[in-house]
Amino acid sequence: MAGRLSAPSGRYAGKSAEERKAERRRRFLDAALELFGAGPGYRATTVAALSEAAGLSTRQFYEEFRTLEDVLAALHLQVNDWAEAAVLAAAAETADAPLAERATAIFRAYAADVTRDPRRIRIAFVEIIGVSPRLEQQRLARRARWVDLICAEADAAVARGDAAPRDHRLAATGFIGSVNGLLHDWNAGWVEATLDEVVDELVRQLLAILRPAGTAERPGTPERPA
Repeated sequence: MAGRLSAPSGRYAGKSAEERKAERRRRFLDAALELFGAGPGYRATTVAALSEAAGLSTRQFYEEFRTLEDVLAALHLQVNDWAEAAVLAAAAETADAPLAERATAIFRAYAADVTRDPRRIRIAFVEIIGVSPRLEQQRLARRARWVDLICAEADAAVARGDAAPRDHRLAATGFIGSVNGLLHDWNAGWVEATLDEVVDELVRQLLAILRPAGTAERPGTPERPA
């Protein structure tokens, strides 16, 4: 299909065209989260099945999206945006905390948000993989944004005297790979550990990046995450 269909304008049932559009989009994304994240998956879902699950028509689908891939792309970004919001909130709440406490709080906020709904894990770490060059570029771009966030946190720790100065990008990229792989495998049942154990291991890896062995700490900085 060359493009989206035009949606009707004007007010209806007390809602503006923009409000109805936003509601339809939300319903399609909610249905996609269920079908892609808990049901047959992205590859086995059709436009008709998604529209039925959303309680909308296929015509309304094409008013909002061009393809199912567009839906998956939007959902993948939404899941990451939710996690980023949780991370930034935790960072704001621990602005003056010692490095270990701050890093632990930030990563636990990320893990809690991503794992609070198994459907989010499947979207972020399973369904998005290998769909198309376009979505692979989006996935890598979003991963690079997480790397940038870790590097910014590391640079701030260096400025405070909590971490040794170095280029943290390579280590941060490796850490993101560990997060993706370990959370995927835990969700798939391939890791014999509780979620808390998985998170504790990843926190230790993050602290090793931010505070390598032999780096002096500020007094009062805890050695291990609580």
